[in-house]
Amino acid sequence: MLRTPGKIHAMAASEFSFDIVSRVDQQEVRNAIDQAQKELMNRFDLKGTHSEIIFEKDEITLIGGDEGKLKQVRDIVFSKLVKRGIDPRQIDYTKEEPASGMTVKQKVEFKKGISQDKAKPLIKQIKDKGIKVQAQIQGDEVRVSGKSKDDLQKCINFVKGLELDFPVDFVNYR
Repeated sequence: MLRTPGKIHAMAASEFSFDIVSRVDQQEVRNAIDQAQKELMNRFDLKGTHSEIIFEKDEITLIGGDEGKLKQVRDIVFSKLVKRGIDPRQIDYTKEEPASGMTVKQKVEFKKGISQDKAKPLIKQIKDKGIKVQAQIQGDEVRVSGKSKDDLQKCINFVKGLELDFPVDFVNYR
């Protein structure tokens, strides 16, 4: 029982919970871009081609001397992101567009969060599995709660085994 002046509140019967999220680790993105920029500077086939990687305030812009060079820059960035543990399903590229000085540019974006239309089937799969947990949508995350830590572990292992079209991570385990 929790006591406050003049009132007695019943505490929740020790509920445990965690959140299922889909997001990238920004530090790993930063590390991957640093490595890609170093490789780009050392590539003889890209020297003097006006190819570059610009990383400002979590926004990545790729610039290539032409479409072929842009593809090479994109391949360098992609390989570094994947090596740093960024799931390819989270990487999105905008449409290529002409840039200054006869160059071509393209932005790299990352998918964040679990949309409602993807969270609902996930929750249904968790409920259909019969694990004694409750799952609900909270913004762009799914909160899973239950009375037993073992049930939460079963749920985590079940979700890890699902073939989802978005990567998931498990945070705020308490």
